[in-house]
Amino acid sequence: MASSSSTPETGYSFPIHRLSHLNDPEKIPIVLVACGSFSPITYAHLRMFEMAQDFCRQNTDFEVVAGYLSPVGDEYKKAGLLSASRRVEMCRLACDQASSWLMVDDWEASTPEYQRTAIVLDHFDHAINTVRGGVSDEDGTMHPVRVMLLAGSDLIHTMSEPGVWSAPDLEHILGGYGTQLIHNDVSSTKIRLFLRRGMSVHYLLPDSVIRYIKDNRLYVDDSNTGGAGSEKLDSKGDTRPTAPWAPAT
Repeated sequence: MASSSSTPETGYSFPIHRLSHLNDPEKIPIVLVACGSFSPITYAHLRMFEMAQDFCRQNTDFEVVAGYLSPVGDEYKKAGLLSASRRVEMCRLACDQASSWLMVDDWEASTPEYQRTAIVLDHFDHAINTVRGGVSDEDGTMHPVRVMLLAGSDLIHTMSEPGVWSAPDLEHILGGYGTQLIHNDVSSTKIRLFLRRGMSVHYLLPDSVIRYIKDNRLYVDDSNTGGAGSEKLDSKGDTRPTAPWAPAT
């Protein structure tokens, strides 16, 4: 494991406390990055990482050395979106309670303007490969890391919608990074509706996240989520309608 790298002038610190060494030097180290609103984060979000890691281990020449959640910032302007600080905190609580290898990066969430997915992946590539020089194997040899987008099938479907994804960004993501596609059938949209109706969300969210939501009276109505009007269930769940996505590779 490595220590944290920080940027004192901004107060931002890129989290690397769970970034692993490369165990098999014959494999390609990859970092999985999931972008989304995470309002709130669910076990299904965390489960996607585990499924992707298993797939890589059993079917590819990749070795997963880290996984990151990158919550979208407040400029996303999605109806029902809780503040970035709240969503980042819930993601951290979930990772601390339910995972031994996932981390939360708040760079995207803390920037004053909306960041496209391609730019977010560039940020991870810069922080890990340019700043750190990649990851080391057990002999200390450094290896470049491939950053890969972890995508839910609901978001992949938005590629067919006109005007949603920009062609240059799609080419940048597909050509430079690639994705892991995992089906996620428990959307945060459903969770918010359950909470507003007073329905149980046990076994859908980590207990620490449920306590945080109850203690801060989140998602009880539209006034504390930033949304306007009532929210209905839909098939997409959390989407990023102005950012590009990429199919699985």
